Amino acid sequence: NKFKLFIKKLGPGFITGAADDDPSGIATYSQTGAMFGYSHLWAALFTFPFMSAVQEMCGRIGLVTGNGLAGVIRKHYTKKILFVAVACLLVANTVNIGTDLGAMAAAAQLLLPIPFTVLLLGMTAVILLLEIFISYDKYVKILKYLTLSLFAYVIVVFTLRINWNDIIFATLIPTITLSRETILNIVALLGTTISPYLFFWQADQEAEEEIGSGKILGIGNGKPRVTKRDVARVRADTLVGMFFSNLIMFFIIATTAATLNTYGITNIETADQAAEVLRPLAGDFSFILFAIGIIGTGFLAVPILAGSAAYAIAESLGWRGSLFLKFKEAHGFYGIITIATLIGLTFNYIGIPPFTMLYYTAILNGIMAPPLILLILHISNNKKIMGKYTNSPLSNILGWIVGAVMMLCALALLVL
Repeated sequence: NKFKLFIKKLGPGFITGAADDDPSGIATYSQTGAMFGYSHLWAALFTFPFMSAVQEMCGRIGLVTGNGLAGVIRKHYTKKILFVAVACLLVANTVNIGTDLGAMAAAAQLLLPIPFTVLLLGMTAVILLLEIFISYDKYVKILKYLTLSLFAYVIVVFTLRINWNDIIFATLIPTITLSRETILNIVALLGTTISPYLFFWQADQEAEEEIGSGKILGIGNGKPRVTKRDVARVRADTLVGMFFSNLIMFFIIATTAATLNTYGITNIETADQAAEVLRPLAGDFSFILFAIGIIGTGFLAVPILAGSAAYAIAESLGWRGSLFLKFKEAHGFYGIITIATLIGLTFNYIGIPPFTMLYYTAILNGIMAPPLILLILHISNNKKIMGKYTNSPLSNILGWIVGAVMMLCALALLVL
């Protein structure tokens, strides 16, 4: 009962944090551990306060305005800014959906003797059916329990022989070399951790929570009455979610560093290969947990990727869009979810290795996130939009630092 109560209290911030560790994230963290060993473990500690600050801003925007980010931009900014913001989201999300679906099917194939295409189409169909035809309340519960699959990566670490002194040192003492490979990996780590789709999703989910509590009739339909207690709830929920996200990131890097890197395996071409390689090195138990984690997080992340794209387009065009609405009440909204998922599906048949796509999707997110962070900072400091719930000085400092760091890293790729 206590566990159920704890799960019930967790909201959009926790689900957003868990969705951050999608197959693309798993692939990026796995490649980081394999290529750099423990030396990039500091990134998990570094990103926690920054992603917490950015996601809290997004959640607070949705809470205060009763709109998602696209709805706020449409009402208060130019069409050009809206187009650029939504275009950045759609490009990254569509590729991300496809690569996540491919990674899920490939991981499932390691556990089940079923053809890849059958698994891929089956998983895609299940995800679409759940997102379109299951009520929002039940759907959120499903998302929350899917996050439990991420604990597989915590369990894996404790089945291995690890020198914890090395891990503590690498976590507290950053190691950075000015090479293209290092900068590329830092951009990928930042991009898969602080991703555009998470910005849009959490803002819309906070607005959905307002619908559920009866404060507004629909997203963009009314401005909710907000209290300091509401803002504190969003902040606490977000901190828990982002801590959970970075904790899983830490353990995935540690796991692959202790196995793949230790045995001289520094390059893996597919996300499921990371799980396969662990079988002879760490035993079947670790391999099974790793594969299940990829599948579970995919079922969590793909609906969020498609959903955030649907929210953005629906709000941009002034359509009705909400997971509280049934299919017959929001054809356009659910149509976008379906189209985005199916277009993403096709990326598995263009001949690019899945892991390569996953890793470079993270880099793409890392390049597109900085301008969106600057826009979020502007919105969350605008008193006409946020009233008395604008950013604190600490939120602004953290937001500007991470935006600048991500922009500098992206620019460094052009120089090195």
